[in-house]
Amino acid sequence: MGQKKNARRVAEGSAMAKTRMLRTSGIKLNLVAAMIRNQPVEKALTDLTFSKKRIAGDVKKCLQSAIANAENNHGLDVDELYVSEAYVGKNITLKRGRPRARGRFGKILKPFSELTIVVTEKPSEEQA
Repeated sequence: MGQKKNARRVAEGSAMAKTRMLRTSGIKLNLVAAMIRNQPVEKALTDLTFSKKRIAGDVKKCLQSAIANAENNHGLDVDELYVSEAYVGKNITLKRGRPRARGRFGKILKPFSELTIVVTEKPSEEQA
């Protein structure tokens, strides 16, 4: 019997990778994700390699995973790929604190985020 095949989450000619539990706020992660949106994957990898943002290394790892998924699982041409979507979501928030003056308590919130990258193959001129 077995389980039925799951439907694809992305369109034909696309591949996706998702990274969860990235230790940064969504706002900071979205700055890096905005750098690579609608870019060819080669340029996006170069931008992430030379970025000064700390989280750029994790974003690069997720992008490389999306490229590998496109090549190995869906048989897409790596040279024709571009980043069609890169979006950020919230994850858990660790609640920490610090004692303050007069018996009060200072809240320290440590947010986590998740990143989803979708790469799509550009339609070739013959098909268009």
